[in-house]
Amino acid sequence: MRVYTPMRASAKSFKACRTCACSSLRRASRAVTQHYERHFRGSGLRATQFTILATIAQTGPLSISELSAQLGLDRTTLSRNLHLIEDEGWIAPLGHDDQRVRKMTLTHKGIKKASAALVFWKRADSSVAPILRRFGLQSRPMVRAK
Repeated sequence: MRVYTPMRASAKSFKACRTCACSSLRRASRAVTQHYERHFRGSGLRATQFTILATIAQTGPLSISELSAQLGLDRTTLSRNLHLIEDEGWIAPLGHDDQRVRKMTLTHKGIKKASAALVFWKRADSSVAPILRRFGLQSRPMVRAK
C-alpha cells in the first residue's frame, strides 16, 4: 500500500519526489521503530537502549568510536543515549591506558536488564515482517560481511 500526499499543479516538477528512496526508507524506519517501541513497553528500555546493550553484550567492551561505527550512529547521538543508560548503571567506562579512549562495558545490572528485555525484542522481531513488507522491504535485512 502506498500513501501519497496530493500535490498542487504548481508542484508537478516535484512529482518524482513521491518515490524518493530516502523519504521512503525514513518512513519505513519510523514504522519499524514504532513497532519495536510498542513491544518494549513494560521492559524499562527503549529500543535504542536495548540495541546498545545488545551490541555491547555481543562484542564486549567498545570505545565510543567503535560503538558508533558498529551502530551506524553519529557520536553525538550515541553519546546522548550512552549517558542515559550509564546513569541507570547499565554500562560503565573501563579504565584505559589512553585517557582519550573511553571503552564502555556492560555492568552486572546491564546484563540483567538486557537479558530480561530479550523476550520483548524477540516478540518484536518475530512480528516485524508485515511492516517491512508494507514498505516493499524484505523480511530480513542483509548483514554486512566482514
